[in-house]
Amino acid sequence: MNNLLLLILCFIAGVLLRRFKRMPENAPATLNSFIIHVSLPALTLLYVHELKISGDVVLIAAMAWLVFCLAAGFFWLLGRRLRLSRATTGALMLTGGLGNTSFFGLPMVEAFYGKDGLSTAIIADQLGSFLVLSVVGITVAGIYSSGRPTAVQIFKRIALFPPFISLLIALLLIPLEYADWFFTLLKRLGDTLAPLALLSVGMQLRLGHLAEHRRNLALGLGFKLILAPLAIWLLYVQMLGAQGLAIQVTLFEAAMPPMITAAIVASEHDLDPPLANLMVAVGLLLSFFTLSAWWYVF
Repeated sequence: MNNLLLLILCFIAGVLLRRFKRMPENAPATLNSFIIHVSLPALTLLYVHELKISGDVVLIAAMAWLVFCLAAGFFWLLGRRLRLSRATTGALMLTGGLGNTSFFGLPMVEAFYGKDGLSTAIIADQLGSFLVLSVVGITVAGIYSSGRPTAVQIFKRIALFPPFISLLIALLLIPLEYADWFFTLLKRLGDTLAPLALLSVGMQLRLGHLAEHRRNLALGLGFKLILAPLAIWLLYVQMLGAQGLAIQVTLFEAAMPPMITAAIVASEHDLDPPLANLMVAVGLLLSFFTLSAWWYVF
């Protein structure tokens, strides 16, 4: 409860700071850069180091790939049936198929499942959501806009991403024991992720163009917040019989609202930027309620 209260207060603080213009316009970008280059790599080095490799890792990493494939098929069919523009269809695929498993997901996992769930959440984010965005997401954005990412560009995006580099280092360091000072350093740096992430998200909240996009917004969020986690729950729990904390956290990550970075990619490729931004903003607000409901179900 204390962790959840901290997240809510940081989110509200971000909204108020933007509303009263107490921070510069580029403040969210600065916060995000610190999170990507410092907070998230520190958490990755800390919790992946303690990861016990098991069969669950495959299911954890596969979740984001499955959700994106379901989203691509769902919104492709929906786009044809409703005669949506290519830009709108592409925006829904990106934001409806990629969850905010990092900036929002890690703090929420910690709030609901404690620090024991963070190693699972990091695997779901790094081997799942990040790779999906970097490989398939960028490709889809290129197809639905006018460009085409090259194989070299895709490889560079993956290889140079700081949290991915830290993931590889953490896996290599699993056999070694961390010194006490290094463990403390990583923990202190990693603890900055939750408050900074929610502060940044609150500062980026925009609710314009709501009436104009309400139908497509409802379809996109209905899939991301309800249908996607339901499909993963049916597959993992009902069909495969998977159980345990790692699976619960994986299902919880499947229920996360749309990824902020996915909306940024959609906007950069001119894929219905107003709808993409609304998916993130409204999805974030609704997810405080939907995630609580899914936590109870899981």
